[in-house]
Amino acid sequence: MSGGGDAVTADRVQAPFGARLAPVTASERYGAYTVLSCADSTGPRPQAGQFYMLMAGERWGGGQDERPFLPRAFSVLRAPAGTDELRFLIEDVGPGTSRLCELTRSDELSLVGPLGIGFTPPANGRRAVLVGGGVGIAPLVIWHDQLEQRPVPLLGFRSAAHAAGAELLHSAQVATDDGTVGYHGLVTELLGAELHRDHRAQVYACGPPPMLEAVRAMCAERGVPAQLVLEAGMACGFGACFGCVVPTTDGYIRICVDGPVIDAARLASALTPGAGH
Repeated sequence: MSGGGDAVTADRVQAPFGARLAPVTASERYGAYTVLSCADSTGPRPQAGQFYMLMAGERWGGGQDERPFLPRAFSVLRAPAGTDELRFLIEDVGPGTSRLCELTRSDELSLVGPLGIGFTPPANGRRAVLVGGGVGIAPLVIWHDQLEQRPVPLLGFRSAAHAAGAELLHSAQVATDDGTVGYHGLVTELLGAELHRDHRAQVYACGPPPMLEAVRAMCAERGVPAQLVLEAGMACGFGACFGCVVPTTDGYIRICVDGPVIDAARLASALTPGAGH
């Protein structure tokens, strides 16, 4: 990667073997989203960009059509220093996420992680520019917490209900599709303006595939290094099921072990099946 570390070969925090139970400590609403917190007293602290496989500690399946069947993958939203707390950002979009949003302080969360490869810091004096779309803001929040130099956060949402998630990142520039909050338009338009002002940037992005592809193309055209957080269907999270395979310019990779953070220069397109949040 020009101007930044290689996210593919970066060291990672290794997950302990097997699932473990973590008591739920809080469940807070931010508009359309739920921030679910738990106390993980036995696991290692994650790197920004890593993820966990989550499921309810009890009564996971048995809902609609006996679903959900498998755990769900979620990027870490926050892991406050000096604590054992983990926070995750969840949007209720189906049986799995609905069950997680129902959890309260009397419940336990079953988790496996941290998994995957996280972000690497900007190099050569570049500024970190964080570009998030919807629930994809999650790994950018913890990265914002961990970066030594203050980054530039640009966040895009569908509506005011979703834009409430911007409260998790102070001083963020916000764009909404319907114009109800902030800039009326796409977050990639904010990125274009930011890169026009200063091309000495290192972009970190997570969001839906069209947004990621627009970020990839924009950065490639300007010679700006970028790291993208991809997502694909996962059953295990540690490379056994090959359910999250996506193509790169140098062959296929498994998002769960070779990502989820991928150097944008390795992708001919971010519009790969299942990629993105």
